[in-house]
Amino acid sequence: MFTFTSHVSLEDLAQVSVRSDSARENPILKVAADAHAKGYEATCLPLTNEKWKTRWRDMCLLLTDDVQDKDALEHRAECWRSKPAFVRDEVTISRLDEAEGVLAMVSDWLELDAPDDWVRHDSEIALLQELSYASYLNIRTAILPAPHHREHVASYGRTVNACLNAIPYMQLSVRIPIYDTTVLQLWPSSAKALGADAPPAVLFSAQPSIATWEMWDTIRSICNYSPRLTLRYILTRSLALDLTPPMPSELSVLSQWSAEPVHHIFLPASTFIANAKGYPVLPKGAQSFIRDITKLHPNVILSGTSSGRHKRGGEAAYSQYVRHLEKTSPWVQASQTTGTVENFSQGYQDYLQSPLQPLMDNLQSITYQTFEQDPIKYRQYEEAVFLALSEWPKPGKMSWPLVARCFAAVQRAKRDALIYAIEKNPNAYITLQERHQSEWGDSVRLLFGDMRTLEVPEQVDILVSELLGSFGDNELSPECLDGAVRFLKADGISIPATYTAHIAPLSSSKLLNETRANKDEKALETPYVVMFSAVNILSGNGGGLSGKCGPQVQECWEFEHPRRDAVLDERGLPLTNSHNARSAKLAFHIPHAGVLHGLAGYFEAVLYGNIGLSIHPDRMHYISKDMVSWFPLFFPFKEPLYLPSNSELHVLIWRLTNPRQVWYEWYAEAFLPMPGTSVQENLEEQSQLFPPDEFGMGGSGRSTPLVSPSPLADAPSELLAGDFGMKDMANLRKGDVGLIKISQTSLHNPRGRSSWIGL
Repeated sequence: MFTFTSHVSLEDLAQVSVRSDSARENPILKVAADAHAKGYEATCLPLTNEKWKTRWRDMCLLLTDDVQDKDALEHRAECWRSKPAFVRDEVTISRLDEAEGVLAMVSDWLELDAPDDWVRHDSEIALLQELSYASYLNIRTAILPAPHHREHVASYGRTVNACLNAIPYMQLSVRIPIYDTTVLQLWPSSAKALGADAPPAVLFSAQPSIATWEMWDTIRSICNYSPRLTLRYILTRSLALDLTPPMPSELSVLSQWSAEPVHHIFLPASTFIANAKGYPVLPKGAQSFIRDITKLHPNVILSGTSSGRHKRGGEAAYSQYVRHLEKTSPWVQASQTTGTVENFSQGYQDYLQSPLQPLMDNLQSITYQTFEQDPIKYRQYEEAVFLALSEWPKPGKMSWPLVARCFAAVQRAKRDALIYAIEKNPNAYITLQERHQSEWGDSVRLLFGDMRTLEVPEQVDILVSELLGSFGDNELSPECLDGAVRFLKADGISIPATYTAHIAPLSSSKLLNETRANKDEKALETPYVVMFSAVNILSGNGGGLSGKCGPQVQECWEFEHPRRDAVLDERGLPLTNSHNARSAKLAFHIPHAGVLHGLAGYFEAVLYGNIGLSIHPDRMHYISKDMVSWFPLFFPFKEPLYLPSNSELHVLIWRLTNPRQVWYEWYAEAFLPMPGTSVQENLEEQSQLFPPDEFGMGGSGRSTPLVSPSPLADAPSELLAGDFGMKDMANLRKGDVGLIKISQTSLHNPRGRSSWIGL
């Protein structure tokens, strides 16, 4: 749910002071009381006033050399630098009761990224002075001024990092405009207009600018995402988005913010427009953004709502309208609807859970109970069994413990069938015995043991299994079914019949910090089950500039059952597990700049016929809507990887095995498409370097464009100059480009050193 804060300016405080009924009436307490009476949870006001601004500028900004008493001013400035302090009439708050429930706004005229070294130096001293005073007043949140100069934003980030170390127990929130309309991304023809001395342009884009997000990314990267400071000093660093600028026409450029720690939304009355009846409403672009950002539960700071800017509704109309947007948000509506994934997953968003070890561990009863809360999964299984029985020409025998749904399907199909229910968990076997006695009778026979070694009295017609994981195969369904397929007749049916694993690159500072919070280095190479919330999928649909990239979410590999090509021993069991190894090489187009923090893993399964299960984000609503049994899998990267706009990300992922374990390894490379060299020239070389069956896996390696053999430094200068026109750009988009490698990750989890699933 949104919380609302009233922004109070210095002008507002001055007006309250003039209107006060008594000289003893405190203006700060009065505005706070008025704000609470109007439904606001807090007030946001400047910590200092114009007198402080005037003193600082007199001391620190000597604009000319002929200033009178220059030596005296410089001496005064040096004294202040040695012992920074306020005088009483320079601050707006001086008492603890005034500071209660206040978000302090640091002086917005401080230039932490000023071009002048001394201005930056003195701004940093002033910032530390203000934060120290706010901390003294027990103010828990301070909003920093927005950065203004992209070329010096690293200095801004260094200063913020220094403040995080110096000021404990305070949340620092960087105020960032959501979008900068003054920054344009130049088309190639614009480079020529800049003259011969213009700096080289690499790639261009017709997309809206993401300059403000890039400034934020620089700041938080310099602060190392502040997980260490969070743990040591109980500090957090958050983001305050300023919605004053108009929204871009293409809202996809704003998707980066959904993966950031947005704690505050600054909404001035000037952002609103009047509808036909004169009430304040937001433009459609802002409406969409507010609805999308509700899942982050930000605090909305409303400013200027008492100025009478709009004719109807009064001050309350602004918060009422934003609350209306929240209530009509698809995410909020789904989270309040019983039976939806959003409703079921409340409290689990972005929470890291270790995947199950189904063969090594015996699950607890509460785990089975959680599984049984998903009616969609079991409905799909029942439909698959019913369809198989309906098409089966003779009475059948089935195995596995979706017993209740199999039993119901048999009764619906009005077929004579015997069910063998196999359970290896000795504790769960007791529960099955009780249900067998009270519900199923002679139609079900219970067998206790591991399906890979157990002997079943006879072969069966239908083999039903419930072994799928968030990535399809990550709970060892292939290995388990290898041992059970010997129960199946030559013309028998396996449910599921096939399942596929899928991945997509994602950005999420929340998940990065969650993995880093664990001091064990192995946590950074462990896949986790996660209900994604504050994430952004970085990839786009389409081939990118090279024309060789796949869709936003791409398939890694497939498993099919029963598998007929494995080499078996006399008992019908595989001699090795090498046939279950897989590898994939996938290419993703990155339309907008972002930071790669990990890979999102999904699965899709065909149970029987047209009945299936899916958590694929584009298809789950059509195949198994509101299924809650599986959250996606998250493959983290140890270090963030910056990806520029229109770059390509190549992801390599392996499923590997030895006699005791199965594990995943993953790796990524980033490339920048460059004009000149056709990708087609390198395809033959690529096929020699990455043959499809390199590891003897029989899996589906994905072909991606090979990089140009020349490093960036050796690229012809004319390719970097950006001095060509729209016709050449059109040719580029047809795929006549080479790829220059710009960055890479390390290989994660080599040899299963950090995470594995035990056989």
